[in-house]
Amino acid sequence: MKIALINPPWRYDHSIYFGCREPHLPLELGYSKALLEAAGHEVLMLDGHLRGTEMQALADETAAFGPDMTVVTTAPTYLFWRCAPPELRIPREFLMALDGRGGRTVAVGPHASVTPETTLRKLGADIVVRGECEEVVTALADGPDLRQVPSIAFRDGGEVVVNGGLNASRFTDQPALHWPDEWVRRHDHHHHRFGTEAHGPGAEVEASRGCPYHCSFCAKNEFRDAYRRRDLAILLEEIDGLIAQGATYLYFVDEIFLPQKPLLEALIDRPVEFGVQMRIDLWKPEMLDLLGRAGCVSIEAGVESLTREGRDLLTKNCKLSTDELADRLLYARRSVPFVQANLIKTADDDAEMIAAWRERLERNGVWANDPVPLYPYPSSPDYRRLWGQPDSRAWERAHEHYLSQFDHFSDIQDERPLPLRELEAACGPA
Repeated sequence: MKIALINPPWRYDHSIYFGCREPHLPLELGYSKALLEAAGHEVLMLDGHLRGTEMQALADETAAFGPDMTVVTTAPTYLFWRCAPPELRIPREFLMALDGRGGRTVAVGPHASVTPETTLRKLGADIVVRGECEEVVTALADGPDLRQVPSIAFRDGGEVVVNGGLNASRFTDQPALHWPDEWVRRHDHHHHRFGTEAHGPGAEVEASRGCPYHCSFCAKNEFRDAYRRRDLAILLEEIDGLIAQGATYLYFVDEIFLPQKPLLEALIDRPVEFGVQMRIDLWKPEMLDLLGRAGCVSIEAGVESLTREGRDLLTKNCKLSTDELADRLLYARRSVPFVQANLIKTADDDAEMIAAWRERLERNGVWANDPVPLYPYPSSPDYRRLWGQPDSRAWERAHEHYLSQFDHFSDIQDERPLPLRELEAACGPA
């Protein structure tokens, strides 16, 4: 079977999207390609965002391949499945431009994982995948009987069939990804790198998937939940391949980069720098020293709240005090050039305390962001606390709540976000 895997050319005008807007490697499509080719299928993988391809040209290139099945993702990259643009306008625009020329159409991503029927109707796709997508995409290519494929939703006449539960990949043995040389050369973005010079291409890799914690704000209930660590030999094969292609910087997209001594020791002698996102409370000083020696130049550390009560409200399960967290951040800065403490905006913030804490850290070389208001994603515990289980209006409800609660947003949201119905004007009915 001929399969097309598509990352469309993303844009974010008037979106609430607060993730990075630069292109990143589409890891979910990379894994899918490897599994499909191992099963004997012919695969075309296109990244309109990384290659700067216009939507119609991308659709025409896809159609020229003559695919039996076309897969499009509803988030810019696996890195941002947990904070994807809520609106589905970009994948919908791609499917409209494709205009029936792509065979069976399949959407993968966080939207279908939590609201499959709504996503199916809005996109007008034939099938959506629920949960982690790689093995399910291969099963769709291998078997024509949709009722035998778990973790999907599809249209059967006027009916929407939701088949089976959410898929969770074993992940530990996901194959080493190999990207086209042109893609690596074009990937000049070094994600979350500040304060040190970016030279040469960057890339994204995944050492683990899922998180053992259940913070209230984190949108991961329907995907990438249980923690799994990738086989080290496979991961190093992928990293060595990227280095051979000229990559000088890697960003680990792991939900939580937990201390892993063998990986850090393996990175010490490899000519590559890297960035991570982590919980600083889980790292002891000696492991932070090793992290710096291994080549880490950027840490994004989730602190979220400056009071124990606030962290408990967010179910952070953090054992350190605020002063201990600050000390750990400052210690990390001794060996890692850029350290950031992430803060979340809540209704009971003490503005003076936050300003004083930020000033103390920044005076000592650690950056703490102005607290960012977070969106109650339908896949987050916060959404369930507010409204219960997601229904057909889940995304609209979360969007309306977010716009009504805040009068300013994150630093990169330079345009007032629009209501979801306006952003999704080209989509089908919810």
